[in-house]
Amino acid sequence: MARIFGYVRVSTKEQHIDRQIDELKKYVPDPSNIIVDKASGKDFDRPNYKALRQLSIKGDTIYVKSLDRLGRNKDKIKDELKYFKDKGVQVKILNIPTTMQDFSNCGPMQQSIMDMVNNILIEVLGTIAEQERRNIKRNQAEGIASAKARGKHLGRPSATYPDNWQAVYDEWKAKKITAKKAMELTGLKRTTFYSLVKKAEQK
Repeated sequence: MARIFGYVRVSTKEQHIDRQIDELKKYVPDPSNIIVDKASGKDFDRPNYKALRQLSIKGDTIYVKSLDRLGRNKDKIKDELKYFKDKGVQVKILNIPTTMQDFSNCGPMQQSIMDMVNNILIEVLGTIAEQERRNIKRNQAEGIASAKARGKHLGRPSATYPDNWQAVYDEWKAKKITAKKAMELTGLKRTTFYSLVKKAEQK
């Protein structure tokens, strides 16, 4: 029996998936068949996408809200769409209306024309998705460079020494207390504790 899937992708954990899921629910009867990845669109090395790729069989249909949610590398997008087509799996992309129509009962000439239209739209939208990714990367690089130029610290805030650090550190180094006890006394997690130890011993 043919199955219907949905595929959702966001680039980061902070981005919301609700809008995509709500849209796909209009086409995917079983919400549990909506597959979600929180990963970059630069390639298709995404765990849930790869699972969907293997899980789908001839006669299945996959809905995606827009081409850039499938990916942001034009050539790889085209390769993936060809893979599904050769496998007999339909990929319907909501922002490419011609992929949403059923031309199975049309003649070879009509199907050929629609394939050509789809290919043109995929080429155009794929190019746009790829360019948007380049712009995002460029903007990120410019933002980082600007922040560094202003002396702004990037990444996680540096760990600071607790008030009782020196006393506890001395006790630990003298082997009067265990590392676990030192962490309890300073209120530090293991990674932070040893990070501060390394920092202290490099001075």
